[in-house]
Amino acid sequence: MEETEKSRRLGWFLPLKLASYVILMAVVVGWMGFPNYLQLQVILYSILTLAFTVTIALDKRLRLDILVLVLITLQFLAEISIETGVIYATGNVNSPFSALFILTIVSAALAYRLVGTLLAASLVSVAYAFIIWLGLTSSTDSEISMQALRTIFSSQESVFYSIFLHILIFYLVAFISGYLAERLSTQDRELAAASRELRRAKLETDEILRHLNSGLLTIDSRGIIVYFNRAAEKILGYTEEQARGMDCREVFAERMPAMAAYLTDGLSKRVAYPRKELEIVDRDFNHIPLGLSTSILTEEGYGLRGVIAIFSDLTEAKALEAKVRAADRLAAVGELSASIAHEIRNPLAAISGSVQVLRNELSVDGENRRLMDLIVKESDRLTSILTDFLTYSRVTPPVYTKVELCHIVSEVIELLRHDDSCSDDVDILLEADEAIVYVVGDEGQIKQLLMNLGLNACQAFNDNGGEVVFHIVLDPLRCVVELYVRDNGPGIPEEYRDRIFEPFYSTKREGTGLGLAIVHRIASALQVPISVDTRVGDGTTFLLQFQGYSVGNVRHHGARQAEFTLPASDFS
Repeated sequence: MEETEKSRRLGWFLPLKLASYVILMAVVVGWMGFPNYLQLQVILYSILTLAFTVTIALDKRLRLDILVLVLITLQFLAEISIETGVIYATGNVNSPFSALFILTIVSAALAYRLVGTLLAASLVSVAYAFIIWLGLTSSTDSEISMQALRTIFSSQESVFYSIFLHILIFYLVAFISGYLAERLSTQDRELAAASRELRRAKLETDEILRHLNSGLLTIDSRGIIVYFNRAAEKILGYTEEQARGMDCREVFAERMPAMAAYLTDGLSKRVAYPRKELEIVDRDFNHIPLGLSTSILTEEGYGLRGVIAIFSDLTEAKALEAKVRAADRLAAVGELSASIAHEIRNPLAAISGSVQVLRNELSVDGENRRLMDLIVKESDRLTSILTDFLTYSRVTPPVYTKVELCHIVSEVIELLRHDDSCSDDVDILLEADEAIVYVVGDEGQIKQLLMNLGLNACQAFNDNGGEVVFHIVLDPLRCVVELYVRDNGPGIPEEYRDRIFEPFYSTKREGTGLGLAIVHRIASALQVPISVDTRVGDGTTFLLQFQGYSVGNVRHHGARQAEFTLPASDFS
């Protein structure tokens, strides 16, 4: 900022000094005929002026460094000496060129400010008084005496008043010009500081607006787009170069005319829309829901300046809203269906039991025997469906305890091996980093979750041989236990992957579509993250991440144990 102020001062000082040089040269050479007693001063003054001008011309930064200040000071001294000689030779006290001193004082204000200008005025005053005194000295005296001073103060009062008035003018001009130079310098500093703050605020504001997650654009009173941030580029599919400086009606006419209409309503009708939803079309012709808010920009004394529009892509919000509505509907249907299923299961159990009693007590064979077996079989299948449905609809809040995971997995594997859904050709294995691993959870719900995942894996083989592996991995750094349920079955086709956790969605001939849905609900209740990695032909892996805290290794019955120490606040 100080360098800028110095540059501004020298920007005014240089032409003023050149003008002083031209005036002095015109007086000395043109008016006085270049007298011998001023030749040395004029040559020195010319050399200093040339050196000063060349130095400033070569120094693009226009700094008041030591060299420039020395040249300016020497130039002032040469200038004052020439002006003194001119005044002495052109009438002394009555010389019309005494005003040249004023020009010197004013130019000094640009270089030295108030203090330097007063010093320059003192030097000029001394020089002026000296030449007046020298001019009034008697020519017959062999040496300078005090006679001139007595003449000034006694016999020629007009001379005294003339000298006094000139000196007064010199100091007055010095004070006024120096004071104004100081004031201008102070204002320059304040203006530069304000300009710097304004520029910084503008940069910060511009950065904030450009990096908003919401799109932002402004149009002026003619409908021309004057601001277009990065989010607007991403949402609307136009670059800033394509939109800025263009009429919004032309830019948005093809793919989003409704948006152009809302913007122009603000100009023509002065209508602001606090919340509007519209649909636009992107470059790939996909329909995108948009939330739009517009504001009228006015300025006192100028009227309407333009319209500000803030907008955002509602695609994710709409999808979340749809999921919430679907979840609410499913919850309502689930509650009703659970009540109905419970009422159906009781008489169904009575029917199944009665048929089994009749089949055992009556001697039936042939078609009647086959029909009774079919009734029992379908009754059992319907009971299983109702049980799964009730399990899905009535997942109770978990009771968190310290659960030994390896033991639960071993029990699940034993149940799976005796389940009719698992073929004898399916190998079910447990792999674990440690023999005993503790996690946080509800033992019953974890067992149900793992049972459903195991059944899903076993049923994926379709009576063909395969392998299901429960793999437990410890991650002490994150205090997490990862449980992988991996099979080498056919995998899940891509078109089915997004729907595997939906209730009643199944690709199996006899599936109810509730197995994985129950898994998802239990995992959500336990707050256990679950993810799926599957490839057609390479099998499927489900990953469950159970919570733990700190790991300590101890020996337990000859096995290495990894135990997670749980805080009391995590137990119900």
